[in-house]
Amino acid sequence: MPYPQDHRQETREKILASARRLFNRNGLSEVSIDAVMAGAGLTRGGFYSYFDSKDELYAEAITLFTRRFPSEPWQCSMGMPPPADRPLAATIVDAYLSRQHFEDIDGSCPMLGLPSDVARGGAPVKAAYREVLGMMIGAFSANLGPDRKVAYERALGIAALCVGGMVLARAVDDPALADDLREAARKMAQSIGAWDKTPEPA
Repeated sequence: MPYPQDHRQETREKILASARRLFNRNGLSEVSIDAVMAGAGLTRGGFYSYFDSKDELYAEAITLFTRRFPSEPWQCSMGMPPPADRPLAATIVDAYLSRQHFEDIDGSCPMLGLPSDVARGGAPVKAAYREVLGMMIGAFSANLGPDRKVAYERALGIAALCVGGMVLARAVDDPALADDLREAARKMAQSIGAWDKTPEPA
């Protein structure tokens, strides 16, 4: 019996979902193709029918994040879309540095768990990582006034606070310090943005 017409796309999506979860939790270099396929309920033999290499799989898995925003529970937890009187960027900062995002390793932003792997990766890996970063910078700069140069510089600073603050929070073994790092990064990012009405995140 032939497969349904959309079977191939559904299988590809399963592989991508498995890869993203595993890459977020274990890093690019520690995840095997066998593990990705097993996580999708498939065998290794079918992998190369869908992807040429693990680098290509990684690139597609993390850019999927940019095409499905918001899709994870932590992204939706702060009220997406935001109220009409509150900038989208302010809501993104709160969601990004929230406890829910801190605890959601598998579904987290791919910029958090993979920077060292990306630094050692090839061109497709680095390009995919830059695409995700570019989406974040673009969302911030769109809410930072008409001067494009100033908005861009401030957006870079806010993105660095979001990613760096969460990376540090996840790296320390002191929960109170982790909370302080997230909250300090959130306050500084909101201050750079000069966004009012910033509720305390969960």
